[in-house]
Amino acid sequence: MTDRDSASSPVGTVIPWPPLLLAGAIALGWTLTIVAPLPWPGIDDAPAHWLGLTFGILGILLIVFAFRALAANRTTMLPHKAPTVLVTTGPYVRFRNPIYLGEVLLLLYGAEITKSIWFVVAAALFAVLVTALQIIPEERHLETIFGDAYTDYKSRTRRWI
Repeated sequence: MTDRDSASSPVGTVIPWPPLLLAGAIALGWTLTIVAPLPWPGIDDAPAHWLGLTFGILGILLIVFAFRALAANRTTMLPHKAPTVLVTTGPYVRFRNPIYLGEVLLLLYGAEITKSIWFVVAAALFAVLVTALQIIPEERHLETIFGDAYTDYKSRTRRWI
């Protein structure tokens, strides 16, 4: 973990994209499931169900442990606020964006429980949009305020999986 004063640095983005995009992805998946249902291409069997359930559990765990790591390091949990600490503990040891990865897993779990392919589409769309609108600007911001510490962290962890 590296502590820096980020008060004078610009924030990566001023719009809280991740919660807005997640809500939009859920609404899109749900609406298209009702308005234009597509047949579920998967097999409706126990292994598929357990895989979907595993996605949901892993998604929740990633999100909870990521928020706990942010709280333990006393930095913001809000995606549009400037961080004061570079968190590299908890799930951040392995993933640079464990909260967004957890949200994608929850959307995939939504696909399994609703048997709707639209939630898979929504998960993919969420991943693309959160990368473009939040992650890339956030990475530029983190490089600006944390410098080599962030560059080193970035070189040893993955953005997604």
